[in-house]
Amino acid sequence: MARDEQLKKHWEELVEKLSAQFADGDPLELDAIIYLVGVQELGQHHRTFKKDHKLDLMHIAICRLLEPYGYYEFEFFDEDGWPHYTTKEELPALKAGEQSVLMKEAIVGYFLEREYIH
Repeated sequence: MARDEQLKKHWEELVEKLSAQFADGDPLELDAIIYLVGVQELGQHHRTFKKDHKLDLMHIAICRLLEPYGYYEFEFFDEDGWPHYTTKEELPALKAGEQSVLMKEAIVGYFLEREYIH
Protein backbone atom coordinates (compact mmCIF):
# COMPACT_ATOMS: atom_id res chain seq x y z
CA MET A 1 0.00 0.00 0.00
CA ALA A 2 1.34 3.46 -0.88
CA ARG A 3 2.52 5.64 1.99
CA ASP A 4 -0.27 8.21 1.46
CA GLU A 5 -2.93 5.49 1.38
CA GLN A 6 -1.52 3.91 4.54
CA LEU A 7 -1.53 7.28 6.32
CA LYS A 8 -5.13 7.92 5.20
CA LYS A 9 -6.22 4.46 6.43
CA HIS A 10 -4.52 4.90 9.82
CA TRP A 11 -5.82 8.47 10.19
CA GLU A 12 -9.42 7.41 9.52
CA GLU A 13 -9.11 4.53 12.00
CA LEU A 14 -7.67 6.87 14.63
CA VAL A 15 -10.31 9.59 14.16
CA GLU A 16 -13.09 7.00 14.34
CA LYS A 17 -11.70 5.41 17.51
CA LEU A 18 -10.91 8.67 19.33
CA SER A 19 -14.23 10.21 18.27
CA ALA A 20 -16.14 7.24 19.69
CA GLN A 21 -14.17 7.44 22.94
CA PHE A 22 -14.17 11.22 23.49
CA ALA A 23 -16.83 12.87 21.31
CA ASP A 24 -19.84 10.52 21.24
CA GLY A 25 -18.92 9.63 17.65
CA ASP A 26 -18.79 13.21 16.31
CA PRO A 27 -15.59 13.33 14.21
CA LEU A 28 -12.75 15.05 16.06
CA GLU A 29 -10.78 17.74 14.24
CA LEU A 30 -6.97 17.75 14.04
CA ASP A 31 -6.68 20.41 16.79
CA ALA A 32 -8.83 18.36 19.17
CA ILE A 33 -6.61 15.32 18.64
CA ILE A 34 -3.50 17.44 19.25
CA TYR A 35 -5.12 18.63 22.49
CA LEU A 36 -5.79 15.01 23.55
CA VAL A 37 -2.12 14.17 22.95
CA GLY A 38 -1.16 17.11 25.18
CA VAL A 39 -3.43 15.89 27.98
CA GLN A 40 -1.97 12.40 27.58
CA GLU A 41 1.59 13.71 27.75
CA LEU A 42 0.87 15.86 30.82
CA GLY A 43 -0.75 12.88 32.51
CA GLN A 44 -3.21 14.95 34.53
CA HIS A 45 -6.40 13.48 33.03
CA HIS A 46 -8.56 14.34 36.03
CA ARG A 47 -8.14 18.12 35.65
CA THR A 48 -10.28 20.69 33.89
CA PHE A 49 -8.10 23.11 31.95
CA LYS A 50 -8.57 26.84 31.36
CA LYS A 51 -8.18 28.32 27.88
CA ASP A 52 -4.53 29.35 28.31
CA HIS A 53 -3.65 25.89 29.62
CA LYS A 54 -5.36 24.34 26.59
CA LEU A 55 -2.96 26.24 24.35
CA ASP A 56 -0.04 25.08 26.52
CA LEU A 57 -1.28 21.49 26.18
CA MET A 58 -1.37 21.82 22.41
CA HIS A 59 2.19 23.18 22.50
CA ILE A 60 3.32 20.19 24.58
CA ALA A 61 1.67 17.87 22.08
CA ILE A 62 3.29 19.52 19.07
CA CYS A 63 6.72 19.35 20.72
CA ARG A 64 6.22 15.68 21.63
CA LEU A 65 4.81 14.78 18.21
CA LEU A 66 7.64 16.48 16.31
CA GLU A 67 10.39 15.26 18.66
CA PRO A 68 11.04 12.10 16.57
CA TYR A 69 11.58 14.34 13.53
CA GLY A 70 14.41 16.18 15.30
CA TYR A 71 12.64 19.51 15.76
CA TYR A 72 12.29 19.38 19.55
CA GLU A 73 14.02 17.65 22.44
CA PHE A 74 12.55 16.91 25.84
CA GLU A 75 14.37 18.91 28.52
CA PHE A 76 12.68 18.46 31.92
CA PHE A 77 9.45 18.35 33.93
CA ASP A 78 8.79 21.44 36.04
CA GLU A 79 7.57 21.36 39.66
CA ASP A 80 3.94 21.17 38.44
CA GLY A 81 4.68 18.17 36.21
CA TRP A 82 4.58 20.07 32.90
CA PRO A 83 7.11 18.85 30.33
CA HIS A 84 9.45 21.38 28.73
CA TYR A 85 11.15 21.03 25.36
CA THR A 86 13.91 22.90 23.59
CA THR A 87 13.90 23.67 19.89
CA LYS A 88 16.64 21.71 18.13
CA GLU A 89 15.81 22.76 14.60
CA GLU A 90 13.40 25.35 13.27
CA LEU A 91 10.42 23.96 11.42
CA PRO A 92 10.66 24.51 7.67
CA ALA A 93 8.19 26.87 6.04
CA LEU A 94 5.33 24.58 5.06
CA LYS A 95 2.09 25.29 3.28
CA ALA A 96 -1.08 24.62 5.30
CA GLY A 97 -1.68 21.28 3.55
CA GLU A 98 1.91 20.18 4.16
CA GLN A 99 1.62 21.12 7.85
CA SER A 100 -1.54 19.08 8.12
CA VAL A 101 0.08 16.02 6.52
CA LEU A 102 3.15 16.31 8.78
CA MET A 103 0.99 16.54 11.91
CA LYS A 104 -1.27 13.66 10.84
CA GLU A 105 1.80 11.54 10.11
CA ALA A 106 3.28 12.41 13.52
CA ILE A 107 -0.03 11.72 15.32
CA VAL A 108 -0.49 8.38 13.57
CA GLY A 109 3.08 7.44 14.52
CA TYR A 110 2.41 8.42 18.13
CA PHE A 111 -0.70 6.24 18.40
CA LEU A 112 0.87 3.33 16.49
CA GLU A 113 3.79 3.42 18.95
CA ARG A 114 1.31 3.16 21.83
CA GLU A 115 -0.58 0.37 20.00
CA TYR A 116 -3.84 2.36 20.19
CA ILE A 117 -4.24 1.68 16.47
CA HIS A 118 -2.68 -1.03 14.32
